[in-house]
Amino acid sequence: MSIFKAYDIRGLYGDEMDETTAEQIGRAFVLTLADIAGKDPGELRIGLGRDMRLTAPAMAAAYLKGMTSEGAHVIDAGEVATEMLYFLVGSRELDGGAMCTASHNPKAYTGVKLVSAGALPLSGDAGIGDIRQLVEAGMDEAPGGGSTEEVDLWDEYRASAEAFIDPAKIKPMKIVVDGGNGMAGPMVGPILKKLGMDLVELYFTPNGEFPGHEPNPLLPENRELIINEVRKEGADLGIAWDGDSDRCFFVDGEGRFCDGDFICALLARQALAADPGATILYDPRSSRAVPDLVEAEGGTSELSRVGHAFFKKRMREEGAAFGGEVSGHYYFRDFYCADSGTLPALYLLQALSEDGRSLAETMEEFHSKYFISGEINSEVADQQAKMDEIEAMHPDAEITHLDGVSIDYEDWHFNVRPSNTEPLLRLNLESLVSREDMETKRDEILAVIRSA
Repeated sequence: MSIFKAYDIRGLYGDEMDETTAEQIGRAFVLTLADIAGKDPGELRIGLGRDMRLTAPAMAAAYLKGMTSEGAHVIDAGEVATEMLYFLVGSRELDGGAMCTASHNPKAYTGVKLVSAGALPLSGDAGIGDIRQLVEAGMDEAPGGGSTEEVDLWDEYRASAEAFIDPAKIKPMKIVVDGGNGMAGPMVGPILKKLGMDLVELYFTPNGEFPGHEPNPLLPENRELIINEVRKEGADLGIAWDGDSDRCFFVDGEGRFCDGDFICALLARQALAADPGATILYDPRSSRAVPDLVEAEGGTSELSRVGHAFFKKRMREEGAAFGGEVSGHYYFRDFYCADSGTLPALYLLQALSEDGRSLAETMEEFHSKYFISGEINSEVADQQAKMDEIEAMHPDAEITHLDGVSIDYEDWHFNVRPSNTEPLLRLNLESLVSREDMETKRDEILAVIRSA
């Protein structure tokens, strides 16, 4: 079944997934979680949340039915953002949790993100494969006997998020906020207003019809509105979130989209100020701005494979204070090593307030030295063969295989990695020489990738 992905379960509602599928997944999740926890299914306490998608109430009810039919006690948080489900699982020391969401996908999609104790995610290699086997094989009649309770997390969650910063240090700013009709508005909006921010709100009300645009700020067409509004309003910056609001993205006061690796470097500096000498994780696609800054600030930088399941596991193994991916996932040790769309926004506002420079000025620190291509996708039939070809062309480079193939020279480097879901190769390249040098090398590597 194609709905079982590397990091979650996701598919088209009514075509690939429906309430019957959800009930079966709920049952299989309890059985898998019981094995992980070493408990009887009837001993499990599991959190449940859902986003604003039109199908979410019915699908969440089906997950609930499946989980309780196997005897679990389910704590239902209702409509929440994904990180609030992580908060529920972590703060109440639950055995696991299920978040009914399709993240940034268009409205026709549904899905579920699953975690075990400590908000540690299940993945294709750890848990999701077992759930798939159970669903595909079919299960005996469920024993029943489960129970439910409802909780309201909103005030408790916002208070916990505010504790990560010093509100007295944050200066008022004018911010354009684009919630993409996802969960960011009710989650982050009240905190920003409490901090004295002047908000220009775009699609800040949850609406599963997504009347404005798809809730995926990584697509350039979905960033046009916030960029234009930042310029029009003369705002200090803009912040956009994806649908389930576990990722956030930034636009500086000049209307330039801020690359995720540069934001990661900025947030790493803030994390190291709070925890000197800490370990910071970054991914193989990242600009060298991240390890350079971390080392300059006295921290330790470590690489992790791309993907939230790998990052969260590595965060725990390394005791890392913070980690960030180019894709806008930012992880915090003191938030159950989970990703959040709230905390990066608060961290960045405090960083800018303390520094005294604008976001545009701060980003120039990176733009003047690090020349990055951004991620470029190419359709490739045999991804491994093409990566082998690229590797063979660079025998004098430092070559690593943590995620795809990374080719490193002193003044330039690149990573090529396959998509988990599509026949694509993804290229990220950086030059430390000039933008022109980056563009030349980018085009050379792309020519190889796209050659027959």
